Amino acid sequence: MEGTNPVNKKLAAALSGGAVLVLALSGCSSSDDNSDKLNAWAKQVCDAVKPQARKISAANTAIQQQTSDNSTPADVQKTDAQAFQDMSDAYKAIGSAVNKAGAPDVEGGDKKKTDAVKELNTISASYGDLKKQVDDLDTKDQAKFADGLKGIATQLDKLSQSGNDALAKLEEGDVGKAMAKQESCKSASPSASASKG
Repeated sequence: MEGTNPVNKKLAAALSGGAVLVLALSGCSSSDDNSDKLNAWAKQVCDAVKPQARKISAANTAIQQQTSDNSTPADVQKTDAQAFQDMSDAYKAIGSAVNKAGAPDVEGGDKKKTDAVKELNTISASYGDLKKQVDDLDTKDQAKFADGLKGIATQLDKLSQSGNDALAKLEEGDVGKAMAKQESCKSASPSASASKG
């Protein structure tokens, strides 16, 4: 009966990298020279991101909980598919929130917004694609199922990296400083209280 579980652990590890990317919104730096406009923009985005960050974190936890040795391929498939669907929805919602907030009040703000929204929507679509792949795995053949999960875990690694890059660009400079001051961005991250910026 072995084969599934180590691979699903790899999947969970890859996934936790992805969950970090939204929580990166809570960088811990502060500056008071931001404009009111920029602070208002940051508050709008952070408030919208907070529930989505929770959703991503919950999806990540669900996959990690499904890594026990007595999980059947069918259980793993069901949990992973739901988690990927939730993540796809969450990233889409974050993209919509950034789009709705408009361009941040900084130089090149419009490009920052456009690039971030495009990237977030791409990530959302990619998680949707992973869900389809999980749905299509053969749960009756343990070895095939494990191989399929391995391929998905590899894609997940790449996906979490591109997500990190997308948000890192959005948060460069004053945008990140304004976001770091928002309570909702701070509390979106489990590590915010542990780190002093």
